[in-house]
Amino acid sequence: MSKILGGLEQWGPEDEPLDTDIYDSGDRDEAAAFIAETSGELSKIAQQHGLKMLRHLLDMTQLEAADTLRSKRRLS
Repeated sequence: MSKILGGLEQWGPEDEPLDTDIYDSGDRDEAAAFIAETSGELSKIAQQHGLKMLRHLLDMTQLEAADTLRSKRRLS
């Protein structure tokens, strides 16, 4: 269960989902594609709420995930 500390939720090991198959399935490229897409959507939410630093970090995450996919394709 999450704990509220100073207004922020803190997650601990007991909060891990029981069924972690969705995190363990797929390969590295699928994970990178999912992270790129999800971080892009989260970045839009951060922008709508004026969360500039969070948006920046999410944009960097999206770029890194996309770059991971591009570099893999160049090597193939």
